[in-house]
Amino acid sequence: MIDTRRLRTLRAVADHGTVTAAAAALHLTPSAVSQQLVALEHEVGHRLFTRDGRGVHLTAVGKIMLGHANEVLAQLERAEAEVAAYTTGEAGEVTVACFATAISAVLSPAIASLRVTTPGLHVRVLDAEGDHSLAMLLDGEADLAVTVEYRGAPDAADRRLSRLPLYAEPFDLVLPHDHPLAGSATLVSLAAETWIGPYPGNPVHDVITFACQQAGFTPNLAHCSDDFRAVVALVGAGAGVALVPRLALRDMAPAGIVVRHTPGPERRVFAATRRGADSHPLLRPLLSALRTVGASLGTE
Repeated sequence: MIDTRRLRTLRAVADHGTVTAAAAALHLTPSAVSQQLVALEHEVGHRLFTRDGRGVHLTAVGKIMLGHANEVLAQLERAEAEVAAYTTGEAGEVTVACFATAISAVLSPAIASLRVTTPGLHVRVLDAEGDHSLAMLLDGEADLAVTVEYRGAPDAADRRLSRLPLYAEPFDLVLPHDHPLAGSATLVSLAAETWIGPYPGNPVHDVITFACQQAGFTPNLAHCSDDFRAVVALVGAGAGVALVPRLALRDMAPAGIVVRHTPGPERRVFAATRRGADSHPLLRPLLSALRTVGASLGTE
């Protein structure tokens, strides 16, 4: 019989690409991960990985086993959810990985409502950008991730995840108040400007770069910060221009800037759980609260 712990190891190695990275995610030693893989290959009777330098790649049989591993692990999540439901599950802790703007805009209001409707539910929040939160979810460090669509993200058909769309957030142009185009700027008109934005790897960096490329240019990102308050402060100091998610601007009142709506770029925010866990009695009220807040979120 195949050991489900080894199936988790198989998926972790497939997700992370190296034994070392998978071991760190699973809080095991690389030697223990290698031993689990060897034992799983003995159980299956086929090689599951080939090694290429430091990395590993799934064989054809490995890909078959990974598909079944996703199904088995999802079913185990459903089993745990049903058992928890049977024992009421009205009290407990849920860990959520969520990026900063969504913590303010959607997660905090959801937590506030849960203190009234589900007082036994404790939500532990980890501030994590979208490209990190899904990895934390799949590695078991979080029970739920609030994240965004980004290049290289698991798509809607990914069999490891269940997704709940929350809201779509437009981006606005932010310029110094004395900029010559402050009253009429468009994305195209700012092609030659110095730009301020997040570091590569941040999902917002991808949105900004793609939007500018669609407008016919690659932005000169001379200043980088993942903190939108810092980005806006730099704009106010005259260091450049920026595209900033509208909700990130909502609670700011910075001096020295002009904000202009621009059509097109937006980020789509969703909640994700490991597939099968979305029916867990501790996750159901949280997902419901997130859905309600997301639906009421005004970004105009």
